[in-house]
Amino acid sequence: MGRRRFGSRPRDWVLGALLLIALALAYAINAGSALVVLYPRAVSAVRALPELPPIRAGQTVLMVSPHPDDESLCCGGMIAGAVRAGAQVYIVWVTSGDGFELDGALLDRTFRPRLVATEKLGRRRMDEAAAAAAALGVPASHITFLGYPDGALLRMWNSPGPVRSPHTGALRVPYERALSPGTVYKAANLRRDLGSVLDRVKPDVVLLPSTSDFHKDHIATSLFTQQLLKQRGWTSRARYWIVHGGLEWPVPKGLHEGFPLLISPRGFHLPWQRADLSQQDEDQKLNALKAHRTQMMVMRRFMEAFVRQNELITLQETGNPSDGTKSEEEDGGYGGF
Repeated sequence: MGRRRFGSRPRDWVLGALLLIALALAYAINAGSALVVLYPRAVSAVRALPELPPIRAGQTVLMVSPHPDDESLCCGGMIAGAVRAGAQVYIVWVTSGDGFELDGALLDRTFRPRLVATEKLGRRRMDEAAAAAAALGVPASHITFLGYPDGALLRMWNSPGPVRSPHTGALRVPYERALSPGTVYKAANLRRDLGSVLDRVKPDVVLLPSTSDFHKDHIATSLFTQQLLKQRGWTSRARYWIVHGGLEWPVPKGLHEGFPLLISPRGFHLPWQRADLSQQDEDQKLNALKAHRTQMMVMRRFMEAFVRQNELITLQETGNPSDGTKSEEEDGGYGGF
């Protein structure tokens, strides 16, 4: 009986075809330009967006960041470009990121971190935030930490009374380098502190999270900031962004600098503008993200997925910041990053 030659059976051809497909996908996943073929409609939608006018020399910008790292994820490239253009950029962090218990567990080397460990995490993340700001060109004199409770901002929005941190157990701001150390965790105090930053900086542009963001701290940060802007007649200065935009977003994960940042599922209903980034913008953004070492240690591919050809900003908001009534989102302690 003669020996069968390779390829004489259909199974051999199928295996060969599958191997070629696997190699093609592996290439696509690691090549930004090739990724376009996997997301053609989404890429076209981003490229069709109007371009956001760049921030100009002489303008003053305030980034309102719920946690350390949000400033770099959403707008690191824009911030870097604005500083180089001659704008004055300021950053205020509402929380110190002490609610990310996975990081706290790693610092405390236990599955159940002690309260002191999460407070230690908050201090470390403040150091990382300062380093990230420096990587973006923002001077130390332009950064402010408020130190309010990570994972409890929406509860503060919905309640006039004191709130206890679900992660550190604190009832007051425990951080010496915060704007008002020892301040009780109350909505009125957060409004006072954030309002004082707005009044001191007098920004022409305010970068803040959209209430369409999934994270409860981001929703609350947006509501507090919108309320304060409305009181000052500054609502037209708001520029909204999303970081937690839906399951698996941004796609694809990992570092793909030659690929655009796609519109998030939670933001499909909003009119976005595209902020195109230069290579220098992208490089500075990546360096800023690397400064957030505690975060990169556990979710590097998620964070790197924001280093793309563009960032996304909308001028339209869907929230109702007119008063202190409850948000449509249910309250809950969603510890954040």
